[in-house]
Amino acid sequence: MTDDINAFVPGIDVRIEGRAGGPLSGLTFAAKDLFDVAGHPTGGGTLDWARGRPIPTRHAWAVQTLLDAGATLIGKTITDEVSLGILGENPHYGTPLNPRAPDRVPGGSSSGSAAAVAAALCDTALGTDTGGSVRVPASFCGLYGIRPTHGRLPLDGMLPQAPSSDTTGWFARDVATFARVSSAMLGEAIVDAKPSRLVVAVDAFGFADQETATALQPLVKRLAQLAGDTREDVLAPPGLSVWGRAQRTLQPWEAWITFRDWVDRANPRVAFGVARGLAASSMIAESERGWADLMRREARARMAHLLAPGTIVCLPTTPFPAPPKGQSLSALNPVRDRILCLCAHGGLTGVPQVTVPGATVDGLPVGLSIIGARGADAMLVGVARALEDMR
Repeated sequence: MTDDINAFVPGIDVRIEGRAGGPLSGLTFAAKDLFDVAGHPTGGGTLDWARGRPIPTRHAWAVQTLLDAGATLIGKTITDEVSLGILGENPHYGTPLNPRAPDRVPGGSSSGSAAAVAAALCDTALGTDTGGSVRVPASFCGLYGIRPTHGRLPLDGMLPQAPSSDTTGWFARDVATFARVSSAMLGEAIVDAKPSRLVVAVDAFGFADQETATALQPLVKRLAQLAGDTREDVLAPPGLSVWGRAQRTLQPWEAWITFRDWVDRANPRVAFGVARGLAASSMIAESERGWADLMRREARARMAHLLAPGTIVCLPTTPFPAPPKGQSLSALNPVRDRILCLCAHGGLTGVPQVTVPGATVDGLPVGLSIIGARGADAMLVGVARALEDMR
């Protein structure tokens, strides 16, 4: 395959045909290089993760599920180093091209998967989402994406980061493909859905750039027409930044627990930002972790209150379109912080979230997200399909 957009891991030539006659027959997919593919190393976006590790002999659950459904695997995609990134820039393999914004980042850490789908190199692709790693690239690349209910899908054969937040997700360019793949992954039929109530998260829209909030209003209006009963409310009463701080306490600490033996054994070659993050994570105080765990409990209670059966909440997926590539570390720190504040509820509360394309700011994609109660994954996909039918 010619990979002009640098989406695929170099040197790994993979093509595995899906089961004949399956519901996804005729579709192709790629898998982020956090998922095991039998006979090939799982590199995790680094030069050193696979060193000294056995080659997988079984496919990850998510890969096997798509193969069993009939989709054909065509490659493994580039990721931020061991998924510790949100912008999609990899110092070892380069930055996958964002086909919708070539001078901008694709978003991460599922950067290669999003780029491959956006460039029509495959129909769908597997990513992971711990702190936003499917939702953000879906928004930046103009794709449908999903972060499923935490704990709903097996993560066997997927390189972990922070287990209390880790999920498997996927991308598609069009809602029909998105619904087909979602049905296979979730194990239930997708039907057009009409929520009983829409809650517009006013704090999230206020947190986004004004241009982004304005660009999303036509999608919000269509959602309101679909739902009928619409009201405004606050997503995070303590503040989105407070939820963000809690997630940026719990997630990095778990990541340090996941990777500390590897760091100790391999002294791996990683970018300064990743090394700095791991070092800082190792020093997070127990008192901070205790506070963050209490905030997680509050966030879950708040989400349970907002998300009565049939209710959905909408908010901007990201606070702005994709930032330019190649910015300095110091310039990117506040950019990352703002993105993570709008994504923190996923890891904190575990509720499902679908991001829907269809808006732009100066030609750059931005996504609208809909979230539902735990287990409402298929309903959210159905709402996304019904929303598209209203165009």
